[in-house]
Amino acid sequence: MGLGLSSYFNPETIDKFIRIIFILVIGSGSIHLIAYLITRSLNKKLSRQRMMLITRTVVYTGYTGLIFIVVRELNYDLTALFGAAGVVGIVIGVASQTSIGNIISGLFLVSEKSFELGDSIRIGDKTGVVYAIDLLSIKIKTFDNLLIRIPNQTVISTELINVTKFPIRRLDFKVGVAYKEDLRKVKQVLETVARNNPLCLEEPDPIVAFQAFGSSSIDITFSVWFEKANYQEVKNSVFIEIKEAFDREGIEMPFPHVSIYAGEASKPIAVNLQEEKERIR
Repeated sequence: MGLGLSSYFNPETIDKFIRIIFILVIGSGSIHLIAYLITRSLNKKLSRQRMMLITRTVVYTGYTGLIFIVVRELNYDLTALFGAAGVVGIVIGVASQTSIGNIISGLFLVSEKSFELGDSIRIGDKTGVVYAIDLLSIKIKTFDNLLIRIPNQTVISTELINVTKFPIRRLDFKVGVAYKEDLRKVKQVLETVARNNPLCLEEPDPIVAFQAFGSSSIDITFSVWFEKANYQEVKNSVFIEIKEAFDREGIEMPFPHVSIYAGEASKPIAVNLQEEKERIR
C-alpha cells in the first residue's frame, strides 16, 4: 500500500500538481484582469449590453483555453479527447435543440438592439426593467420587485414594447365633459393645464382630440409630452390639475345618467311624489 501511494506522490507528480495550480491561479487572474481592462477602456464607448457580451466572451474563451492547457499538462491525448467531445457534442446538440434556439435568438436580440440593460420593456403581459441578458434568456425586474426569466425564443417571437427607448414620451388622459359645456373653452382650459405644468414639454405641443359623443358625455383625449424619467410625477400632477381646473371653471365631468321615457319622443314620464301622514290616535 505504501509503494502504491509513493508511486502517485513522487517528485514528478508533485511538480506537475504545483504547475497546474500555478497555471490555474495565474490564468484565472489574467483572464479577469484582461476583462477588467477591456471594460475600463471601452466603458464610455459602448452600451452596458455590449460591454456585458464582450466581457463574457473574453471570460468564456479564456477559461476554455485554460482547460486545454491543463489537459495538455496532464499528458492526455487531445486527439482522443476531441473525438469523444465530437460524439458528446452530437448527443448534446440533439438533446438540447431548445437551448441552441435560445442562443441563436439571443444573438439576434443583441444584434438588432431592441432594448438594453436598464430599459423598461413590455413582453406580453409582463412589464419591467431589463436586469440581465444571458445566452439562454433575459431577466426583467418588475415594478413590484419580482425577477422574471423569459427565454430568448419567447422574446424574439413575441411583440415587444420598449417603453423607455426614446428620451421623451406621450401620456394620454381620457376626459369626459357634459354636453352643455363650451368645447372651445374646454380645449383652452386643458391647454392651459399643460402649459402651466413644469414637467410637460412645450414641444411637441399638447394634443386635445375630441373622440366621440358618448352615452353621457363628450369624450376627449388629452395628451402631453414629457421626459421619460418623470412618468409617475406627470401622471399624478396633470390628473390632479385637470380636476382642479374643471372645478374652478365650472366645467362638469358627468357620470352616466339613465333617462326613462314613456314611448313618445322627448317626453319624459311624469312622476308625482305624494307624502302621506299617518295620525296616531
